[in-house]
Amino acid sequence: MNNPNSTFRLFFTAVLIFILPLFAFSQEQIEVKKVEFEKGKSSAMISGKLKGEQIIDYVLNAKAGQEISVKFTSSNSANYFNLMAPGEEYVAFYNSSMGENSYQGKLEKSGDQRIRVYLMRSAARRNEVADFKLEISIED
Repeated sequence: MNNPNSTFRLFFTAVLIFILPLFAFSQEQIEVKKVEFEKGKSSAMISGKLKGEQIIDYVLNAKAGQEISVKFTSSNSANYFNLMAPGEEYVAFYNSSMGENSYQGKLEKSGDQRIRVYLMRSAARRNEVADFKLEISIED
């Protein structure tokens, strides 16, 4: 008869050995760039380039209740962005692949907001390239 505790320990050990390194690897591939507005301005225009499985997180600090606006254009139709609240690593409150390539709304949490730019998996695996522009603004 199997001991439930030993089955759980075996399962937990397998997760640690096989699953956690995958998360560590995916985190290493994400390049983080801080977004800072010029003095006296509340917006920024960012131009960038992605290739293959490259992912870039643009991070900017904002307060709950402020309105964020993101406009995104790209040379590749498989290039999208996600918006993630402070403290989130994977869960987006907006995903442009499910909507439009722009977002405007009030922020619910204060702290570092993430704008994650990426290529869809099929395009990333083909090592496609995307030139993109992000226009980001924060208003009170």
